Amino acid sequence: MTAIDEFRGVYPAMCTPFHEDDSIDFETLRADARRLVDAGVDGVVPVGSTGESATLTHDEHIEVVECVVSEVGDEVPVIAGSGSNNTREALDLSQRSAAAGADALLLISPYYNKPEPAGFIEHYRTIADAVDLPQIVYNVPSRTGRNILPDTAVELASHPNIRAYKAASGDLNQISEVIERTRDEDFQVLSGDDGLTLPVVSVGGTGTISVVANIEPERTVEMVHAALDGDYERARELHHRLAPLVRQLFVETNPIPVKEAMGIRGYSAPHLRLPLTRLSDEHATELEHILDDLEREPVAAEADR
Repeated sequence: MTAIDEFRGVYPAMCTPFHEDDSIDFETLRADARRLVDAGVDGVVPVGSTGESATLTHDEHIEVVECVVSEVGDEVPVIAGSGSNNTREALDLSQRSAAAGADALLLISPYYNKPEPAGFIEHYRTIADAVDLPQIVYNVPSRTGRNILPDTAVELASHPNIRAYKAASGDLNQISEVIERTRDEDFQVLSGDDGLTLPVVSVGGTGTISVVANIEPERTVEMVHAALDGDYERARELHHRLAPLVRQLFVETNPIPVKEAMGIRGYSAPHLRLPLTRLSDEHATELEHILDDLEREPVAAEADR
């Protein structure tokens, strides 16, 4: 396992590749983990929302974590998605992910149940008390139907194992408040919206759990680290360069577009498990044009300007 002192930099939310018969393509999963590590990412995040965790069995979930851990070793941390709307289920997945070698956990807030703030606090503390790994609270109201408010996030930040907050609310004022009120804690805030990564870092965020980094890891890493190092001129240039792709990766439900992009780039087949389906032809054509445009201008050429 890789010790995590802080969550800083770029952590791609990995796709889970499938064969046409819906079985997991572990060979491609290994190759993808290797590609991302070689591109300079700061860690990888298997079996999150982008990894179609909702359609994996618990055993498959752990097999994916084990596969990624075995490939990357101690080169970068592996942050395993292990959340659920059932606290017992989330605890079981978290314990099994820890046993599989995960270095940290990403825990989506309980969806569908729509707990009150007290329920969020009990849910996260139950897991943090039982599993001695750094844990990230994941707030994504568009998927869960419930927003983790700043008061709740700040209270959770006091637990020694709750070390970060993945912010995907789309509300920069709320994200900024969480950062402001946890500055004295051993606690980081990561962007969960690719279009807001640079603004989040500018107000004190420390990086991103990213979808676009699956497709453009080098540019995403350079953008985030430029911002973290205070080079906002370079970071803005890369933010705007990536913006058309970021927008296109969310024209349909994630991970539909990113899996199509993975197929276009030849990284993995674009097959998804139902109820998700392939990207529409219209959107796929536009995605191809955007990817072609990015490929015509390599990262190194941009850096030389």
